[in-house]
Amino acid sequence: MRKWTILKAAVAGLAFYGAMATASYAADIVGLITKTEGNPFFVKMREGAQAKAKELGLTLQTFAGKFDGDNDSQVAAIENLISAGAKGFAIVPSDSSAIVPTIKKARDAGLLVIVLDTPLDPIDAADATFATDNFKAGELIGQWAKGTLGDKASSAKIAFLDLATNQPTVDYLRDQGFMKGFGIDIKDPKKYGDEDDARICGHEMTGGAEDAGRTAMETLLQKCPDVSVM
Repeated sequence: MRKWTILKAAVAGLAFYGAMATASYAADIVGLITKTEGNPFFVKMREGAQAKAKELGLTLQTFAGKFDGDNDSQVAAIENLISAGAKGFAIVPSDSSAIVPTIKKARDAGLLVIVLDTPLDPIDAADATFATDNFKAGELIGQWAKGTLGDKASSAKIAFLDLATNQPTVDYLRDQGFMKGFGIDIKDPKKYGDEDDARICGHEMTGGAEDAGRTAMETLLQKCPDVSVM
């Protein structure tokens, strides 16, 4: 699974610069904006982009947020690319809604914008999107978990480790897909935490960080010591 995820990241990085090649010339500036710097997924994406940009003779500028959910740093990165006269950029948005006005500003300025991994809300706010079907992925995971538990699924205790309180698309799509697959009634399809199924112990945020994830898990275990699905 990890190898496939890293491969997908590299392919995503390459796909963008393949598209950019049709609209750019040697020494043109292009950008890559990821959620964070050190995540292996984004490291491979950046490496793929750097290799392709070098092959095409493009000048690549890379940016990353300080933490998962850091929309301000991504806004600043886009502003920098606009000022630099970039031809376009790829972005993995930290906040799939809050970044939309800045994406619009970039497109209005003539930049090509391709979104990777996490779709915008609305999805057509970008020129193109290259992303996992996170709802379907969640649904398949939910179906597998339900099937694995068998008769115990009806009394399961389910805890969610989520990314951020702003609920980016990748978060709510994966959660809602899981619930559908597991047989849990979905309320607002663009929001989690409004479920009334007694099997759900709660949602805690990790910010994409190991230490925060550990704290979130401890909080969930205090609420629900007999968690059976994570």
